[in-house]
Amino acid sequence: MTSIKIQTPFFVRTATLDIARELLGKRLVTRIDGLLTSAILTETEAYLGVKDRASHAWNGRKTARTEVMYQTGGIAYVYFCYGMHHMVNVVTGPEGSPHAVLLRAGIPDQGLHHQLHRRGKTKPDKTLLGGPGSLCKALGITRDQNREPLSGDRIWLEDTGLIFQDPAILTGPRIGVEYAGEDALLPYRFRLHPDSLSRLFPSGKTTG
Repeated sequence: MTSIKIQTPFFVRTATLDIARELLGKRLVTRIDGLLTSAILTETEAYLGVKDRASHAWNGRKTARTEVMYQTGGIAYVYFCYGMHHMVNVVTGPEGSPHAVLLRAGIPDQGLHHQLHRRGKTKPDKTLLGGPGSLCKALGITRDQNREPLSGDRIWLEDTGLIFQDPAILTGPRIGVEYAGEDALLPYRFRLHPDSLSRLFPSGKTTG
């Protein structure tokens, strides 16, 4: 796979749904405490700002926590959920447009042994990076990375050269946003079809 850092123009587009789809197959990389780890993204969710009841910025809400969403796209929005898990989002769009994409799941790539240690596991399984909290914990992502550029030196995204067509992508409603009423049913969750995953990564695609 290629290894090219994704730059800001990719993120500042207004087409957040397209960005969420295109992030599938991209590599999320961290260098935390000197440890290099990465994952190939397999699931994302889009949140479309002030008009999206599931978004933290719904109806123009702007707090100390969510102010980062209003900044220019291409930075990380990391928050602590339910006092248990960190969640990492990609801020998208131009300044003042609080759109974001939640990175929900992935397949371990570099630094597998570090990821296992952080997750308290001895071998990889489907739960290792199987949710947004697990993804953050395995890659060492905390609120320390909040607001950091996603083309920096501690957290960044890389283009792997993988491109997926519609049959390879499953689309459906987002998870855990029942409070959003009708917006909870919007098809803003994107994930790679299991058949596509098995063809691309027959052995789980783990290295390092």
